[in-house]
Amino acid sequence: MSVKQTRWVERKFELTSPIGIFPCILERFRGTPGRLEEMLNAYTADLLVEKPEGGWSMQEHAGHLFDLEELGERRLREFLDRVPVLSGADMKNRKTYEANHNAKPIGEILQQLRIARTTLVSKLEELDETQVGISSLHPRLNMQMRVIDWVTFMAEHDDHHLARIRGLGRILRSSNK
Repeated sequence: MSVKQTRWVERKFELTSPIGIFPCILERFRGTPGRLEEMLNAYTADLLVEKPEGGWSMQEHAGHLFDLEELGERRLREFLDRVPVLSGADMKNRKTYEANHNAKPIGEILQQLRIARTTLVSKLEELDETQVGISSLHPRLNMQMRVIDWVTFMAEHDDHHLARIRGLGRILRSSNK
């Protein structure tokens, strides 16, 4: 692909979705573990842990998605408790660097993500329209974000990492020909 992917921290968001499309956004968010598993099943264990660009491997990107599920659970509680400012993310990604995801079987990472995501999605499915519209300040973006916006933001983050994984896969395939 000839389009250079924008770094996550450089992304800007205009989050204006009507509450009525929350089920669609939730469906996208729910589907990440399956899309990730399908994508990663195309690679050998050796390729999953390679770092052709010096950054994270495909497997580390997958582990990072699991690592953030804990923050997702915390932020959902914060929304429902109507805290004015959501917890900040660790922008240094210490949890991911310290997890040593490349030493684990990919199946373990995928299973952990699927279980955690299923748990979070089941809680999100229980929300009513009023709860989906609860708003708090996102600390890094310095913008008010409703629950629907936050789930969109998380789905965008998932897709960011899926696109990075796909890009790494293209690089690895072309270098192994």
